[in-house]
Amino acid sequence: MPLLNEKYKKEIVPELVKKFAYKSVMQAPRIEKVVLNVGMGEAATNPKGLEVAIDELGLITGQRAVKTIARKSIAGFKLREGMVIGCKVTLRGQKMYEFLDRLINVALPRVRDFRGVENTGFDKRGNYNLSVKEQIIFPEIDVDKVDSYHGINITIVTTAENDEQGYELLANMGMPFKKKKPKENG
Repeated sequence: MPLLNEKYKKEIVPELVKKFAYKSVMQAPRIEKVVLNVGMGEAATNPKGLEVAIDELGLITGQRAVKTIARKSIAGFKLREGMVIGCKVTLRGQKMYEFLDRLINVALPRVRDFRGVENTGFDKRGNYNLSVKEQIIFPEIDVDKVDSYHGINITIVTTAENDEQGYELLANMGMPFKKKKPKENG
């Protein structure tokens, strides 16, 4: 069992139950899944770059990425319905906790001038979105073999009812937020 999952069950759940006065431990918010997404506008003209991004996401997560396809055409972006526009990985269970542990304790501290992640990435339902500018913060990526840098969007989907509960869940897991809490939304 990953360390973060163990910490969640033994320390975080009792703390959340106490803080939010839940009647049952089953009401405590938990993380359902983590989705990593790489959007590549040049995927149509540079299929090799997309394959590299898929391989890198596989190295980072330990799971093969799938291509994402445009659902509708947008002329301004030179985008046609059905075009490949990036790749994504959805992590659940043990792999999800292992990835989060590495993200929080290894990758984020490697960001240059890192002062914490913004706490404005919540979506009013307790889910959190985070963008990483370069894939090289992950130790699995060999910097010498990287041809082009690309960002990764990371979405952490929780069962929290609002942003405050989602913030407490992630903060207790060790997410290095900047000090100000999100506003209460009723």
